[in-house]
Amino acid sequence: MSVPHWPAPVAHAPVDATVALPGSKSMTNRALILAALAGEPVRVVRPLRSRDTELMAGALRALGAGVRDEGADWHVTPPADGALAGPARIDVGLAGTVMRFLPPVAALATGAVAIDGDPRARERPMGPIITALRTLGVEIDDGGRAALPFTVRGRGAVDGGAVTIDASGSSQLVSGLLLSAPRFAKGLEVRHEGPPVPSAPHLEMTVRMLREAGAEVEAGEDVWRVGPGALRGGERVIEPDLSNAAQFLGAALVTGGRVTVPGWPGDTAQPGDALRGLLAAMGAEVTLGADGLTVRGTGAFRGIDADLHEVGELTPVLAALAALAEGPSRLTGIAHLRGHETDRLAALVTELNGLGGDVRELPDGLEIRPRPLRGGVFRTYDDHRMVMAAAALGLAVPGVLVENPATVGKTMPGFTDLWTAMLGAA
Repeated sequence: MSVPHWPAPVAHAPVDATVALPGSKSMTNRALILAALAGEPVRVVRPLRSRDTELMAGALRALGAGVRDEGADWHVTPPADGALAGPARIDVGLAGTVMRFLPPVAALATGAVAIDGDPRARERPMGPIITALRTLGVEIDDGGRAALPFTVRGRGAVDGGAVTIDASGSSQLVSGLLLSAPRFAKGLEVRHEGPPVPSAPHLEMTVRMLREAGAEVEAGEDVWRVGPGALRGGERVIEPDLSNAAQFLGAALVTGGRVTVPGWPGDTAQPGDALRGLLAAMGAEVTLGADGLTVRGTGAFRGIDADLHEVGELTPVLAALAALAEGPSRLTGIAHLRGHETDRLAALVTELNGLGGDVRELPDGLEIRPRPLRGGVFRTYDDHRMVMAAAALGLAVPGVLVENPATVGKTMPGFTDLWTAMLGAA
């Protein structure tokens, strides 16, 4: 049965809204891993409840950890003897954090753990983490594909040691190894060799959260060391998902209005914090105060020349905003987005140009020259960020019909209701 297209609402007046965002997916899935590997129970406070995080919770339950609801929180109880166990079948969906973070956890379990996901997940980079685990003595059956599906044959322990990988395809390849490393008998040293690792703030997030859980971590230039040791329990408070703020804050710029996101942290490792500088460069007035982060449109709406290598997840919404701006934009440093939920560069070129835009794909990014846009179907390729980009376009372009809006449930269930409510407050 086909899913009806969602007519992206047009803003008929400047927005004036406060938008409370759900928790960070990246922090939630890291917190769940660390909690399942801890020596005592952990309460994950205000986690994101979405497809990606429910898949992570389900995977950990399948390996013997207790993950149960306590109001809006999750209460995570490691196995009584600390021993995770298979056999198990793990569905990673299209979640990069699940497909990269779970294999090292599965290596610590006893028994066979079969891991698979959506069809597109089988195309995403997994070779470096498979090779690294084999270097550490873990048996993995992948049929020579270096990709999903594969089976990890855990023996209940991993010696650890040192591995060298090329993580230029995704910072998650490093984070996935580091998160389980405290449970390795000798800890772990991960060394990166290759082009720069993208999304460096996510690596900082991993290091911070490991340390908060009691791990000993050293982080240098392209090398990370985690000592063996117990992880502590207690509370892990999840920040609002700042990357999911992009389209809401961008609405203030597009409409000349005001949007406030409460609870914006003053000190964070989330890549979404870069929105403060990026939106200001496009002409917005940006202030961080006790009420949260507030963005106001000023009447200026400029194009931008930005290296997004460390914040690639912001690209789809920024590209949509750039297509509505008053001058050309170049978004670079994002060749790795070709390996995300979809080839995001090709998808953005196809869909923006399909609405009358002038977007050219570069070797490592996009060149965007604003032109008058028209309505039409905006395909989303099972990619939540494409839904968000289409919503931003629809603010100023009547007749944008968003394909499969439900795919946004990957990281933000209820997005369309929240979007419509923001416009209703205008």
